[in-house]
Amino acid sequence: MKMESDQEKKIETQSENKFLVKDAFRMAWPAVLESFFVAFVGMVDSMMVSALGAYAVAAVGLTVQPKFIGLAVFIAVNMAVSALTARRKGESNRKSANEILATAILFVILACVVVSIICVVFASPIIRLVGSEADTHDSAVAYFRIIMGGIIFTVISLVINAAQRGSGNTQIAMRTNLVSNIINVIFNYLLIGGHFGFPAWGVEGAAIATVLGSMVACGMSIHSLFGKDSFVQIQYWLAEKIRTSWVSGKQIFKFAYNVFIEQLLVRVGFLTVTMMTAKLGTNAFAVHQVGMNVMGLSFAFGDGMQVAAVSLIGQSLGRDKPELARKYGSICQRMGTVISIVLSLLYLVGGKWFFGLYFQEQELIALGVQIMRLMVFIVLLQIAQVIYMGCLRGAGDVRFTTIASMLGVTIVRPLSSWIFAYGIGMGIIGIWIGVICDQIVRFSLTAWRFKSGKWAKVKI
Repeated sequence: MKMESDQEKKIETQSENKFLVKDAFRMAWPAVLESFFVAFVGMVDSMMVSALGAYAVAAVGLTVQPKFIGLAVFIAVNMAVSALTARRKGESNRKSANEILATAILFVILACVVVSIICVVFASPIIRLVGSEADTHDSAVAYFRIIMGGIIFTVISLVINAAQRGSGNTQIAMRTNLVSNIINVIFNYLLIGGHFGFPAWGVEGAAIATVLGSMVACGMSIHSLFGKDSFVQIQYWLAEKIRTSWVSGKQIFKFAYNVFIEQLLVRVGFLTVTMMTAKLGTNAFAVHQVGMNVMGLSFAFGDGMQVAAVSLIGQSLGRDKPELARKYGSICQRMGTVISIVLSLLYLVGGKWFFGLYFQEQELIALGVQIMRLMVFIVLLQIAQVIYMGCLRGAGDVRFTTIASMLGVTIVRPLSSWIFAYGIGMGIIGIWIGVICDQIVRFSLTAWRFKSGKWAKVKI
């Protein structure tokens, strides 16, 4: 009888694991596909811009870190909205989830007006601070002004999509980003080089194409709030007289301020390394930027799994099932491992071909191949730590993720990059060794924290 009972328990466990894997996959694949297309279109953007020369790739690359510093507060709010919505979904507290979204939308609109004005007015000194050269400065400033002037559409879309993801609907964000990116690529073709009678606006054309895509995405995200099956819904707001509230604002702030600090510290680290890299010259920076696009592609897969982890873990903890949350985290991690192994093999064999799409100069392609060899190791660490970060954030353990990011990105990456690039004299390769050092630190810390189980006891 005992053997039969053990066998039954084993079958039940296997059946449960299969269900959990299917559930995680259902949540993850739209988010992974969405993140992939965002990163892929970023690479296509660089490819299209590269037709103008290495200076154009470098100019666009110079705007990346200032843009994300400007977006730091919105990224923090989005993470809070996603985690809080997931927790409220698990608690079956629809009213609170909708109040949180309404409050977040009002805040991001007001904050975006301030951020946009600052970035547009002070674009030139901001870009100069990053490390622009005479051949990249004007193009970078023009691109940055257009992007940040139209960022309102992006932030509204992101906060709505964050709530939808938290409630378990990851397909909406995938659809909005897919359509947005297609529009972006089409108008890149029309406006960068000037085709079918459209003006040839070069780098500025690429920025306008991005804003046009984000406008459409914003409209689609708003439309998703009218879906009859949507957990966050405009009709529900009207029926229940949903309003913004100080209680929701405090909940968002309590979660978001740690993420905001993390984002600022991370961007300071990234910006410091960007400034170091820019001093190595326009060609080296252009190669570095293409490498960052590749790294963004691998991050996209980890980010997609992170989205699933935030939602699944948040909902599980909302239902007071910490063991279920742990299982979901482990499943997401195993999926990420398979993805990272496949990507590392592709990076190992495809470096020369890939950089040949951007550059004709053999010395730049050879430099890119060396970066891709380092990327083989980076991707294994990167995807794992991004998923662990998602597990911890989904549980609300954002203070620890802030500490881990600060140690890895703000301290270890700049310090080790300087030592290897300038102290030892390895140049751009030294910068990428610094990236490996950062990834090792973040992976080690987040893996230890997840396995400790302390994150499951956090209340949000």
